Amino acid sequence: MAIKIVSMTATLVLASNVLQITYAGTYTVGDTIGWVIPTGYTKLDHNWTDNKNFLVGDILVFKFTTGEHDVANVTEAAYNACTSANTIITRSTGPARITLNSIGDHHFICTFADHCAEGQKLSVEVRNGPRTAPVPGTSHNTTGSPPPPPSSASSLVATISLVFMSIGIQIAGGGRHFA
Repeated sequence: MAIKIVSMTATLVLASNVLQITYAGTYTVGDTIGWVIPTGYTKLDHNWTDNKNFLVGDILVFKFTTGEHDVANVTEAAYNACTSANTIITRSTGPARITLNSIGDHHFICTFADHCAEGQKLSVEVRNGPRTAPVPGTSHNTTGSPPPPPSSASSLVATISLVFMSIGIQIAGGGRHFA
């Protein structure tokens, strides 16, 4: 009986850890400024992607005004040339949500007028592996905007982990209540 309880508790703890590392992240491109033509001399992808670890299953949210911008997932050649000739998918209604469904580089541009040539483009590298927290003190954010608030996903993962551990403890204790 004791081996069964220990085994069940270990399984619950393992399940909570798996949930914690596989829960998809949701990222708002450009944080508070959204998917816009960058101002100044900085390119969106050189600053916004710093300290972000994109994984398969993560979601990019492109916030833009419908009719003023769009977002196209394009090939690397189309990204470099700022052309929509090799478009994989285009979303013209904002906000647009795009799931990163494969490892490798993913390239996005705005196909309106000269928006891409003016810097409204983004390239992200998607990896496969456990989610890790960014290294503190290494941000190169030059926009002056505050970091986004923690996502509700981290709160949900913590809650689910706590529930699984509580169930495991209750099972291990045989459901006894102490007075």
